[in-house]
Amino acid sequence: MTGGGKWGDLGTRLASGVILAGIGLGAIWAGGIWFAALALVCASVMVWELAAMQEPSRQTEAKALAVSGGVAMAAAFILPGPMALVPLLLPGAVVLILPRRDRLIFAAYGSAILIASFGLVWFREHHGMLWLGWLVAVIAATDISGYFAGRLIGGPKFWPRVSPKKTWAGIIAGWIGAAAVGYAFLSFTTAGRDLPSLSAALAFASQMGDVAESAIKRHVGVKDSSRLIPGHGGLMDRFDALLGGALFMLVLSLFVVVPVVRV
Repeated sequence: MTGGGKWGDLGTRLASGVILAGIGLGAIWAGGIWFAALALVCASVMVWELAAMQEPSRQTEAKALAVSGGVAMAAAFILPGPMALVPLLLPGAVVLILPRRDRLIFAAYGSAILIASFGLVWFREHHGMLWLGWLVAVIAATDISGYFAGRLIGGPKFWPRVSPKKTWAGIIAGWIGAAAVGYAFLSFTTAGRDLPSLSAALAFASQMGDVAESAIKRHVGVKDSSRLIPGHGGLMDRFDALLGGALFMLVLSLFVVVPVVRV
């Protein structure tokens, strides 16, 4: 056991989180090529992490898949409309014909990584920075609320077989924290009155993104997707919730009109 007990990782997590948040928010603010480049790099790294933790002995193949993910993202940025989806699905489709472990898992989750990463850039360009700021704020509030509630309150586990650290207290606290962000955004934007409930739904989607990644890690028998980020493991460990939230937001935008929101 580490010297800090259940709070032993807090300092490292906070420091790494602040740095990552600074880079991410700066790229979101800049938009354009800067945000697209960051999304492309992060997606490629996460594809590498997924492939490498599934097949640790096949690092060359993992790196090749990472490059293919980056190329797919670049192609998606160029192609118009729904055609952008085609290259994003290609790396996963190729893996289905390779003799490697858990091909279906890679195809599904690898495609989700690319689609969500591309979708964040697309959403920033078509619906503005404020919506993306709301997304990031909701996921951050969900994570922070869940972290502290889980450790301070504890109690019954949410899904111990898949994610042994998650408690119902943390899950519900995440919904409350997300709804609070929704109410806060109502106070200074023109967003609709349903934003708090949508924030709570987004929180649940982000938590399921976390659970999905935890299930993959438990299946392959690893604790972290990689060791790139002190206190967090890999990019997948840090951005799993963001991937779940981004996919939820993209699917929601297909069925409802996303209003223009101004300060």
